[in-house]
Amino acid sequence: MKAHAYRDTRGPGRDGVKAIMQKAGARIDTKGTRDVALVRLLHDLGLRRAEAVGLDLANVDLDGGAVYIVGKGRGEKERFSLPEPTAAALAAWLEARGPEPGPLFVNLDRTGKGRRLTGRSVHRIVERLGKQAGIKARPHGLRHAAITEALDKTNGDVRAVQRFSRHADVRTLQVYDDARTDLAGKVARLVATGIQGESD
Repeated sequence: MKAHAYRDTRGPGRDGVKAIMQKAGARIDTKGTRDVALVRLLHDLGLRRAEAVGLDLANVDLDGGAVYIVGKGRGEKERFSLPEPTAAALAAWLEARGPEPGPLFVNLDRTGKGRRLTGRSVHRIVERLGKQAGIKARPHGLRHAAITEALDKTNGDVRAVQRFSRHADVRTLQVYDDARTDLAGKVARLVATGIQGESD
């Protein structure tokens, strides 16, 4: 495994995600409603942007409190339980979106109105919200933030968080956990303290 691919494992952090959601929610129009639901799904379920834009209306079961997603490297849909705030954001978006079958998240600009959002569009949306919040943000950073938060909330339960993140290799989660707890830094401090006061 190439650990360097996961150097940025924290994302914007808890406060950064809150700021991004606040900026999305500050817009009291259809785009704002869509963007809140999008950011909520990306973060709260730790989704990849391709998983989010691949959703259709038929994949959402608000009565059952779930969405059904085809994950990376998987051929079958998986059931994801919706936390209450996420379900509420989705419900608001569905009311604004309307009952027409098709893509869950659609373009609202004049030129592409009604078309499925692309991964690039999602990147632009999150990046723009991040700039408004004064932070650097990208969709995968929301996933990073969610995984780090999950490790914090479960006291480093890597196996449980693996179910949440759907990483095939648990060692990937250990990289997140090491970055979260700064294990190398803790050991370095112990080593440095051990020779403190000693002379050559």
